[in-house]
Amino acid sequence: MRTFKSILLTAIATTMFVGSMQAQLPKETEVQKTERLQWWTDARFGMFIHWGLYALPARHEWVKNQERITTEDYQKYFDHFNPDMFDPKAWAKMAKEAGMKYVVITSKHHEGFCLWDSKYTDYKATNTPIKKDLLKEYVDAFRAEGLKVGFYYSLLDWHHPDFTIDRNHPQRLGEEATEADYAKLNKGKDMAKYRQYMKDQVTELLTNYGKISIIWFDFSYPGKNGKGHKDWDSEELLKLARKLQPGIIVDDRLDLKDVEGGWDFTTPEQYKADKWPEYNGKRVPWETCQTFSGSWGYYRDEHTWKSPAQLLELLIESVSKGGNLLLNVGPTARGVFDQRAQDRLKAMGDWMKFNNRSIYECTEAPAEFKAPANTLLTYNPKTNRLYIHLLDYPMGSMSVAFGDKIDYVQFLHDASEIKMKKNGDGSCILLLPIEKPNTEIPVLEVFLKK
Repeated sequence: MRTFKSILLTAIATTMFVGSMQAQLPKETEVQKTERLQWWTDARFGMFIHWGLYALPARHEWVKNQERITTEDYQKYFDHFNPDMFDPKAWAKMAKEAGMKYVVITSKHHEGFCLWDSKYTDYKATNTPIKKDLLKEYVDAFRAEGLKVGFYYSLLDWHHPDFTIDRNHPQRLGEEATEADYAKLNKGKDMAKYRQYMKDQVTELLTNYGKISIIWFDFSYPGKNGKGHKDWDSEELLKLARKLQPGIIVDDRLDLKDVEGGWDFTTPEQYKADKWPEYNGKRVPWETCQTFSGSWGYYRDEHTWKSPAQLLELLIESVSKGGNLLLNVGPTARGVFDQRAQDRLKAMGDWMKFNNRSIYECTEAPAEFKAPANTLLTYNPKTNRLYIHLLDYPMGSMSVAFGDKIDYVQFLHDASEIKMKKNGDGSCILLLPIEKPNTEIPVLEVFLKK
């Protein structure tokens, strides 16, 4: 007969063994991380795609939440989801022609609807009138155009029966509600089952579609009546992703900011960063996700659309501070890009065709180069070239403080020479044509002295 002590020792040893068998987050040096993210930092420009059942009501992707719609009343959008004009090859072509290098699509947004044929739910595209695995066609089309492919996966799920109601749920309680109130409301729900559901679905996404370059988890909201890393079992979810897709790039919304290896890049949303973002006093990789208008999903009646010049400035400003731009498109319920989005993508592509050298592989200019008024600077450290983006076109000339560091200057769009007048104090005057070139934002390519 075994003694209590021997049983206890065995239990401790077993626990230690099981713990040692669990996958660990990969360890890497800063150099290794930089190399892993190199394609992404070189790319600088990607496409976000928010698409789901919310394209049918066409009034914001959070419509179920904002209007407190029940699952029963939301069902009509599932029953009528039939994007018969879905042509991912056309989407991919538009992204490539706009100058984008990678793409991230909402495989599942907060509403819980899945674009792929998941084995773990009936709430999926293959059970709607379209009867297709839409993710597979998306992956094949974008990959064929040479773009890196990524998936967005919502941690929230307003449809799953075991996802507990919280402050961000359509059936949420009032702000004065206590944890006890929510516990009573959630009686019978089991978040452990939902956590396993997420792991099963992430396994499908990162197993069945070849190499996936990015996974974009969204989002954590710890605190009163919220959810954080313990609710998602974030560390195990991330370990799973890194195990299934070594080298994958992961955002910072799993609530693992203080965990080594818990995230790769930070994600300022819907605003321009005024400087390179830092964490614990150190610059970090970053990407701003932005919309054409005020909504991520297709919103028929939303009219605060940014102009091509504003969108290009967003891109340039991001790169000028060492970051990326992930620009969102919300396809319609027929499966096409809104004409307003198509027009802006074309305008950006027209500019990128001649000026992309100032974006790809570029970053913030060294501190010794001060941007002239109404300009943004980007810098390519590999070629040692500086790019001056003229947001407000000068009339005939422009003063530059770092003239003594310049070897040669030309317009980037046509490689025409820009003459210089050097001053005795190290500055110079760049002599520009009076008429603004026929490009949205003219760019000066500055060849620096070696």
